[in-house]
Amino acid sequence: MTKQEAIDKALAYFKEGYACSQSVAMTFAPEFGADANTVAMISAPFGGGMGRLRGKCGAVTGAFMVLGMATGKYDPKDMNTKLAQYKKVQDLNASIVNIYGTAECGELLKKKVSKEQVEARAHHNIVCTGLIEDSVSALYDILYPENTGKAQ
Repeated sequence: MTKQEAIDKALAYFKEGYACSQSVAMTFAPEFGADANTVAMISAPFGGGMGRLRGKCGAVTGAFMVLGMATGKYDPKDMNTKLAQYKKVQDLNASIVNIYGTAECGELLKKKVSKEQVEARAHHNIVCTGLIEDSVSALYDILYPENTGKAQ
């Protein structure tokens, strides 16, 4: 899967009605042997900045989940893998903060849309689609630094 294919797939999931978190996580699930339906269920409550609590952006948390699938640790004593994974999470978060000034859903909405637009769910097209695209792009760059255009 190329970066553009990943972006397009995540945006297609979002347009279908999946949450931002689901859209990102489901896109990469097959790449790491995970069932997309299971990933959809696990990632569902993370949309809207954690169940509409407006915390960490759901697209970003969906990308964090993918990093878990890609680099997760199995040995509870393996601190090297754990710390390497945390570094990737921090790098991904920094990429989004670098673009938007924050990775917090509530702050992003305040910067980009009115309360009325949020109530009308217009923020999905104004804010969320860009965050999905940028989260997938940053995630892809972390997962595939060789940027061969094909997931390995």
